[in-house]
This record gives sequence, C-alpha cells and structure tokens, in this order.
Amino acid sequence: MLEQLPALSPNGVGISSSSQAFIEANTIQMPIHEMQEQHIIPVWTTSNEPLISHSEFIEATWEQVHKNFSNEKILKPNIRVSHAIKGRVPEAKHKAAKDLAPWEQTLYYERMMFVIEIPSIYDEIDGNLLSLTIGGVKSYNLDNLYSKRPHGDQHFQLFVGFQNKVCCNLCIWSDGLKEEVGIRSTGQLKHAVDNLLNQYKAGKHLNAMREMTNIELTETEFAQTVGRSRMFKHLPETAKKDIPAILLGDQQLGAVVDGYYHDSNFGNEAGGSISMWQFYNLLTGANKSSYVDSFLERTVNAHDFSSGIIGHKQKKKEFWYLG
Repeated sequence: MLEQLPALSPNGVGISSSSQAFIEANTIQMPIHEMQEQHIIPVWTTSNEPLISHSEFIEATWEQVHKNFSNEKILKPNIRVSHAIKGRVPEAKHKAAKDLAPWEQTLYYERMMFVIEIPSIYDEIDGNLLSLTIGGVKSYNLDNLYSKRPHGDQHFQLFVGFQNKVCCNLCIWSDGLKEEVGIRSTGQLKHAVDNLLNQYKAGKHLNAMREMTNIELTETEFAQTVGRSRMFKHLPETAKKDIPAILLGDQQLGAVVDGYYHDSNFGNEAGGSISMWQFYNLLTGANKSSYVDSFLERTVNAHDFSSGIIGHKQKKKEFWYLG
C-alpha cells in the first residue's frame, strides 16, 4: 500500500503533486485510498485472474521514485481518472439506480493518469519554474482481456519530464516516454520505471527547451503554421507521408489561437512575435483537453512539432508548415 512506503519529507507530507489539473478532458481527481479500498479490479475474462490494478501501478512507480530519489522532496501522487465502468451486485439487479445502496454498487475506471512531482529538482526557463515530474498512464481498453493466456500482456505508458508550475503544462519529449508492451507483473513494471529514470537526461531536455526562448515566431509565421496545421488532415494521403503530423484537433488549434491573444503567460495581446517557448506552451496547454489515452502522444508531438519549426528557422531542415 502507498501509505506503507517511505514517508515523505516533513515539508511534503500531505501535499499532492500538481495542485492544478495537468489534464482536464473528461477526468476527475481520485485519491489513492479510494482506489485501493473501493474500486474493483478488472480480470482476464477467460481465467478470472486479476489485472494489475491502477493503484498497484501507482504504488510500483511510487516505490521506484523513492528508491531513485531517496534524498529529494517527493510529493504524493496526483491521480485523474475517466470512463467509469459501473456495476451492481446480483442481489440488487432489480433495483432502480436511484435506490442502490453504496455496498450494492461496483466501480472502476477504464483510464487513469497520475503524476508524482519532485519539487526539489527544478530549473527555470523564461521566468517559469519547472519541477521534475514522473508519472504514468493506464487504459484497460488497450489490453486484450480475452487473451487465452492466464497472464497476458498489459499495456502501460511511463514518462518523466518537467512540469511548468505557471500553468501545470507537462513538458515531455520522446526520450522521457516509455510505452511498454508485454508487462505481466509489478516487478516488470518497477524494472521499466528504473530503466526510464536511468536513461533520461534531464539536462539535455532542459537545454532543448531553453533554446526555444531564443527563437521568435512572427505573427505571419504563427498564422501560417496554424493555418497549415488545419489543412494537414485534409491533404491526400500521398502528400501526408513526408510531412510530420500535427496531432492536435481543430478545437485545440482554436485554443492555441485564442491563447496567442489572451493567454497572460504565453500570448501577445497586441499580436506580433512570440518566442518558441511561448508557442510550445500554447500547444501543451491546448493538449490538456485531450483524453487520457492520447495525452502523452500529443504531448511529445508538441515538442517535436516545435523542434521542427526551430530547425526550419535555423535553416537545418525544411518544415512544410512554414513553406
């Protein structure tokens, strides 16, 4: 159980990571004890063997974070869930929903995402405080629950990166994301967490983001980038194959434009130029409306897309969105 793991430092006791929502779309915040005590655990349909539960995933990650950062301040996990799977006990099958007693109801959530913040490992970019953040995503809809093997493969996503404390946007790039296929035990999960933390180069990631502050995107370039981003999904498939995809949807791109004029941290009310750091944070801010199972892919895409613009402006590589 999470509460049995090494105690947090005195300054961290009772404080949860990310007081603001790091993801918003269709999610609710969920305390770990409620997941441990009240949620049922999905099973493999053919064998009735339990899957790795959401709380076990969080606990395994929490344990490895403490192992790797034993001298740091570590905040409690902030957990968000979506897509509730509701049920009831057999004795209550004829009752109206409004008449169900709490003990007659069953519940678990199909999708879950959590973050664990380490505020004692931090840096600052353009006046924005960034703290090291580790977390994961689990979506049971990605598992083949009808597998005939007694313990089939389960799919998990692990990540490490930085969280911008101004807005709680998560800053993750491809080197900080691990998509594990073939996890069958919490022991394998812990091993995957260790591998990710040992391979992640925080300094390299921070330098890449800091470079964004030195590159400007003019109003014309911003307009062309957003316009072509809207055009991309309508291109013939043969034309798309050589163009890096933008994964944000039209509504999210609209939020980027709105933020360009109205975001007090990363916009420019008068129009004109913004830094690539501002643009990148407009992308990651818009991504907070993504569903749990597409969030990390779009987060990494926001970094890759911003890097493509920088490479174009530095004349290293052509980027279709800027012509």
